[in-house]
This record gives sequence, C-alpha cells and structure tokens, in this order.
Amino acid sequence: MRDSGVISGVSVAHDRASVREIEAASSDDVQTVVERLLARDGVSEAFSLQTCNRAEAYVVTDDATDGRRALDDFAPDVRDGSVRYMDHEETLRHLMRVASGLESLVLGEDQILGQVKAGIEAAREQDAIGPMLEDALMKAVHVGERAREETAINEGAVSLGSAAVRLARAELDAPIGEVDALVVGAGEMGTLATKALASVDVGDLVVANRTVANARHLAREVPGVSKAAGLGDLRGRLRDADLVITATSSPEYVVTPAELADGSETMLIDIAQPRDVDPAAADLDGVRVRDIDDLETVTDRTAERRERAAREVEAMIDDEFDRLLAAYKRKRADEAISSMYEAAEHVKRREVSTALSKLEAQGDLTDEQRETVESLADALIGQILAAPTKSLRDAAGDDDWTTIQTAMRLFDPGFDDLGGSDPSEPSGPSIEFSGEPPEDLDREALEGEVPRRVLEQLSDD
Repeated sequence: MRDSGVISGVSVAHDRASVREIEAASSDDVQTVVERLLARDGVSEAFSLQTCNRAEAYVVTDDATDGRRALDDFAPDVRDGSVRYMDHEETLRHLMRVASGLESLVLGEDQILGQVKAGIEAAREQDAIGPMLEDALMKAVHVGERAREETAINEGAVSLGSAAVRLARAELDAPIGEVDALVVGAGEMGTLATKALASVDVGDLVVANRTVANARHLAREVPGVSKAAGLGDLRGRLRDADLVITATSSPEYVVTPAELADGSETMLIDIAQPRDVDPAAADLDGVRVRDIDDLETVTDRTAERRERAAREVEAMIDDEFDRLLAAYKRKRADEAISSMYEAAEHVKRREVSTALSKLEAQGDLTDEQRETVESLADALIGQILAAPTKSLRDAAGDDDWTTIQTAMRLFDPGFDDLGGSDPSEPSGPSIEFSGEPPEDLDREALEGEVPRRVLEQLSDD
C-alpha cells in the first residue's frame, strides 16, 4: 500500500438521523461493509464503525472524487439530510471527536473508545488498514485516551444503560424501589443497564439472555440480580416486569406485540442497535416504548455539566489535528523525494558503469579511482536534487499537492524507461514525446538528461 492518498468518510449518526435510519445504514455488518468497499475501483484501504448511535465508513483513494463515489451508496435507504459526507480533513477531525466522546449521544462516554478499537481490529483482520488509515485511527485512539486521562470529559458521564434508568425514574409512576425490572441481553450494554438498575435498588431484577450461561455469569457479577433466565419464557418474564430494558445484538425483533398482549402496564426502553422491540408494540394499551432517540433529554442535562471539559478536548483535538496533518504532508513530500532520488540513482548507476568501462579501456583503475568516480556522481546528485528536495517539502507545507503529484508522475520508478535496458535493472522514469522519436536517437544519452529535464519541468510548475 502506498503511503499517500486521501481519506473520505460517510456518517449516519444520532445528531442527524433517527434510530430507524441508523438501523437501515447498519443492515450489513462491518466486515461485509469493509469487504464491499475494498472491491470498489480506486479504494486501497477501508474502515467501518457501527454502534447504537452511528453507522460510518471510511475509504482511502488517490483522489477525493473516487472516495465519494465509493461511499455514495453506503446508506441508500436513508434520506439525504441524515447522511453526512466528509472530505479528508473533516474525516480526520471527526474520527478524533468520535473517539474522545464529543460526538456521542452521552457526551464523554467511555464505550465508544472500545468500539473504535474493535472496529480497527476487525478491519485489520481483512487487511484493510494501510498507512493512511493507520495514522488517522491511531491518532484518534490517542486523542480518545488523552481526553479521558487529562480532562474531566467522562466524569459523571452516563452510559446508555444508566440514561435509560434515569428516563425510567422520570416517567414511571411508582418509586424505582418498587419497580420489578427485566434486562434482556447480557452483553456490554446489557451489563451497564443491569448495573445501573442494581445501583438504584430496583425491586425484583431479572436478566434474560439467549445464552443462559452468560446471564448467570452477569447475575453472579452484579449484586442485586434476582434471577438469570433464557429467552424461552420471555413472554412470562415480560408479563411480570414493570420496566424492561432491551440490549441484545439480535438482528431480529426480540420483543413483539404478541409477547406483550397479555401483560399489564409495562415500560420498555430499547437501547439496542438494531432495535429489539417491534415499534408496533407501542400501540398496545398500557405499553410505553422508548428508544435511543428518547434518551436525548436525559443526556442533554449531563452534557451541560461537562462543557468546560469538552472545550479542553476541542483544543486538544485542534493541536493533534495540526500534528497529524503535518505528518501526512511530510509523508507525501518524502514519497515524492524518495522517487526522485530513486530515479536519479538509477541513472547514476548506469552512467557510472559506462564511465568506468571507458576508463578501464584506457588502462587499469585502482579501487581509489573507482571510489572517486562514485563519490563524484553521488555529490552531483546530492547538489542537483537539494533544491527540488527543499521545494517539494515547501510545497507540502503549503498544501501545493499539484507540485507533489507532478513530481510523483515524473520520478515514479515504476514507469518503464524508453527501452533497450536490461529487464533485470530497475526501470527509469519515462519521457513523453509529441511525435515519433528520431531513428538515430541516442537513448542512453537522453536518459542521462532525465534529471535536467525533470527539474526544468518542476521549475516551470
């Protein structure tokens, strides 16, 4: 994979999209999304992130047009206003904001950092992370860790599980201590919801999970859980519960209207993605259904208490963003400079070999004389390329990518030379002619002119 390119991103997240739209954008798992993106023309790297609050994808291409084209059908069933497309610099900043918790529904929550890391590992397993995304994602993780270590961004932050409990306390008629609760799901979000319910001394607390062993493990870990159960008797569990929080990873609805038909008054809070509760359940008498969208009011109050920390994180991101951008610029310039020296080295080896052969024909050469010729050639290359090297680094610093790309095209050692060379030798840069070259063209002499002509073209640019 090349060390250069541009990153393009697309996001369907809670700040613009509804739960239904995020669910539609997450219809495929991250492995499928990455595999599909890698198959697109021009895509060299890919990454995808899916959480309860967002579905996102990122690609690396040689130019932004190819990147946008690769992401155009990421969320075909989502209205345009809910889909955010991001260019290279927007993407870099957005990834840092996501990892630090600034883009989360629950400002500063810690779960997102682990989710980003999990997404990175999933993409690495598909060999989808190259030099560009590696730098961007590692910088995002670094910022996320710094934000939590150096600021108070996550102090008092609530998880979706605890936000659900706060919402329940605000809307339920009975005191929380008299409420019988059921948590459906024993994964990360189910664990957080179970701990939040146990911390407020809810009445009877049951954890139900498809794999009963996992529910039993959670019951042992969290004091206050009354019972662990499977999903075989979910209908009965729902009938006995005043409050139900669902947090499974099931691709299908776990709770349907049929399972609630014979129940009493029940409040269901669905924090799963995709959703666990069929929205039609809300039409039943005595059943209230809430989802992630309804947690906004709860999390907004907690966000107000961390605004100062958020400003500190914003300043941190500004600083780290500038460092990352500068690193990318150096890398782009260094790639062009490396190609330039590689092309010059190819010409030098050929011309030194020719010169030494001619000198040998005039008499034996000592090792010292051979070294003198080699040193002379190296010195000439160093002096001739010193100025364009500085110019390329200046161009990178000034965001002058036209000059960088011109240099890459001119000096790319992957281009075929004008012919006649030993195929085992590295190929030199190509030279384009407006017409057919003359029959008596001295090709080797012309190749010796490559550095001069290339530098002249760079000067013209």
